[in-house]
Amino acid sequence: MDVDTRLLRSFAAVCEEGQLTAAAARLFVSQPTLTKQIRQLETLLGVELFERSRYGMTPTRAGLALAAHADALMAGWEEALRATRAAAAEHGSTLRVGFEGGIINVMTQRTVADFARRMPGWQVELRQNNWFDPTSGLATGEIDLTLWHAPPSLARRYGVAALGEEPRCVALPAGHRLAGRAVIDFEELLDEPFVAIPHESGHWRDYWLAVRERGGRPVRIGAVAHNTDEWLAAVVCGQGVGFAPETMSRLAPREDVAYRPVRGLSPSQVGLYWPKDRTPTPAMAAFVLSCRATVGLGKRVLEHAGAPGADPGDRPQDRT
Repeated sequence: MDVDTRLLRSFAAVCEEGQLTAAAARLFVSQPTLTKQIRQLETLLGVELFERSRYGMTPTRAGLALAAHADALMAGWEEALRATRAAAAEHGSTLRVGFEGGIINVMTQRTVADFARRMPGWQVELRQNNWFDPTSGLATGEIDLTLWHAPPSLARRYGVAALGEEPRCVALPAGHRLAGRAVIDFEELLDEPFVAIPHESGHWRDYWLAVRERGGRPVRIGAVAHNTDEWLAAVVCGQGVGFAPETMSRLAPREDVAYRPVRGLSPSQVGLYWPKDRTPTPAMAAFVLSCRATVGLGKRVLEHAGAPGADPGDRPQDRT
């Protein structure tokens, strides 16, 4: 029987948290997605793993038996991955880097060439982030690093090598009533329909809908997109507006889309992220240095000393 390690990781989180809400927040997935994963694992094993009540989730006897082995199973798999990567690194290998659709142009041929100079025998494999996986493949080990525009608070959950700070802008159809404005106040967008990304994207959906800045005011959803092309198409067709990295306005301009700065919307921290429980490899550190040498993104953010690619003279930054 084959069981996805992601299902075991979700099971362990529910066991430790005792409830779906807290476990979902810890895993950066939506509660419906986590519920589906637990049900899928129960179906695969043919047993009920939890007793469900209004007070939370309590492991059954079968659940307790699985929990007693789950940590060792996951630890063994992580050790196998580390050993595999270490063996491959001795003679060169592939560094897998995730990127956000629409801003891949920030990484150029210069970035890859600089990395090849620093790590002879290595190559970079670029993979577009999957909107149905909030970790973009980091949790499953499908990628080593991912480029994110993210809130600074995400550094509490992930290791991060910051590349810069960049505003979020709003994308409007060219004929929109606000398209002629040079700058738009956030409050003017509160009643607009928005193009959202899927519920499965977890906290990313809330971030790109600016839920925190809304102060409890509900979002009108005009359309749901499953990738960048669908998102842009929905904006062009007038199904909604959407927030995007300012980079898109410079690197992916379109005559039928108006990108405008938004006053009152917090900026993103742009960086390369990896799981906090994984030690960065020399290849990861080299790629960070290559990005810093070739990528220009808004305001520079200083690194903690000792982080991959950090200059020993950099001053630590506040990441609260």
